[in-house]
Amino acid sequence: MIEFVRGTLVEKHPTHVVIDCHGVGYRLNIPVSSFARTGEVGQEARFLTYHHVREDTEDLYGFATSDERELFVLLLGVSGIGPKLAQTVLSGLPAAALRDAIHSADLAVLTRIPGVGRKTAERMVVELKDKVARVAGDPESESGSAPGSDEAVKALVALGYNRFEAQKAVSSIRQKSRELPLEDVVRAALQSVR
Repeated sequence: MIEFVRGTLVEKHPTHVVIDCHGVGYRLNIPVSSFARTGEVGQEARFLTYHHVREDTEDLYGFATSDERELFVLLLGVSGIGPKLAQTVLSGLPAAALRDAIHSADLAVLTRIPGVGRKTAERMVVELKDKVARVAGDPESESGSAPGSDEAVKALVALGYNRFEAQKAVSSIRQKSRELPLEDVVRAALQSVR
């Protein structure tokens, strides 16, 4: 798998960019949110990637942040959502707002995205609600306020827990003690989510 592409930005469009990596031009399909973070043509650029292969096509998708890429992959797991629609969804809402809309089952917000009807929005909520953590305005998801919290959440996710459960557990532990070492936070979180 291609993890990222770094090189000189040769072309820049709202839906795709071309990056010259030592004489090879890679076309990356990007969401509009990544376009907004892209530098100017001629400058160095770096995009995290997702390589999508089907029997009739091969596409490379680029993302400015790991959060965008993570949401893209989650969206691909929803029945009826392919890479083009996943790219459109990420273009329609910032990553934090998308996570919040899915977590709170806000169908009105989700159906405002072009190409997302009520049934698709409902599937997104049903299939992703437990996989995404609420971001905007949710005190339980603000685990990053203490040092090591993000790493603790990542460790729990790597162990098979969903992100929301992990963030909730770490946040709860950090509210009691902000100075616990990372290992102790993970240990205590493991006990609380069982």
